[in-house]
This record gives sequence, C-alpha cells and structure tokens, in this order.
Amino acid sequence: MKNHYSVLKSPVITEKSTAATVEGKVVFWVDVEATKKDIKDAVENIFKVKVLDVNTHLVPGKVKRMGKFQGQRPTRKKAYLKLREGDKIEIFEGV
Repeated sequence: MKNHYSVLKSPVITEKSTAATVEGKVVFWVDVEATKKDIKDAVENIFKVKVLDVNTHLVPGKVKRMGKFQGQRPTRKKAYLKLREGDKIEIFEGV
C-alpha cells in the first residue's frame, strides 16, 4: 500500500462494533487489497496505538434491483483490531 490513509476507509459504527470496544477491539472498513500487515501499520502510525491482533472479513456485495435493472454493490473488507490494554482510539470514545 502506498499511503496509510488510503488503507483505512472509515470506522464501523454498529451495535456489534460498539460492544466490542469493551473488549479493547475496534472495527474499520479497509481497502479490499490491504493485507493484515498494511492495516496494522496504518492504525499504529495514524492513531499511535499498539495493535496486538488483526482479523479481516471480506463482505460480499449484495445484488440489488431497481425495476428491471439489476446491479451489485461493491465487495468491502472489514478489519477487527485488538488493541493493547489501556490503548484507545478517540473515534470510538463517544459511541
């Protein structure tokens, strides 16, 4: 990956992801071509935290219809990150 900011797309703000913050985990949408090492390096450099573990999940795009036309949403990648005890990311504080 070229740029750390191009690896991370946005945080995932759902009921399940906010419940994971209690366990010290955070969830991000990431670039589909990013590797676990790319994701770990990006989060550590941007947020200045220590990442212990990275799990990824490829979310396939849904097939959607509008009238007689059919299309597909893009496939996305979700990353679950386990942070070191005591480390926090500001984005997930107020959630």
